[in-house]
Amino acid sequence: MEQEVTLTKTLDALLLWTPRVAGIGVALFLGLFALDAFDGRPILDVIPGFLIHLAPSFLVLGAVAVAWRFPLAGAAAFVGLALIYAARVHWRVDWIAAIGGPLVVVAALFVLSSRFRAPV
Repeated sequence: MEQEVTLTKTLDALLLWTPRVAGIGVALFLGLFALDAFDGRPILDVIPGFLIHLAPSFLVLGAVAVAWRFPLAGAAAFVGLALIYAARVHWRVDWIAAIGGPLVVVAALFVLSSRFRAPV
C-alpha cells in the first residue's frame, strides 16, 4: 500500500515539473539563436540586436509563467506560439519541426499535467 502512494507522488511530481522544465529548456534553446547577434562589432552596438533576438525566448518564458498557474491557458499559449511561428516561416516543414515541434510538445505536456495530476 505504501509503495502505491510513493509511486503516485512520484508520478504527480513528474507531471508537475516536466512541462515547466521543458518550457524553460525550449526558451534556452531559442535563446541560443540570439548569439548570432555577436558578429565582431563593439559590445554596445550589439546589445540592442541581441535583445531583439531574445524576444522569442521572452515570449516562451511568458507562456511558461502563465502555464505555471493555469496549465491549459499556457498550453494554448504554446500552441499559439507554434502556429504564429509556422505562419511566419511560410509553413516550411523543416523549420516548423525544429522550432514549432518542441512548442507543441510542451503544450501537450501541460495538457497532460492539468488532466492527470492529483488535486492539490
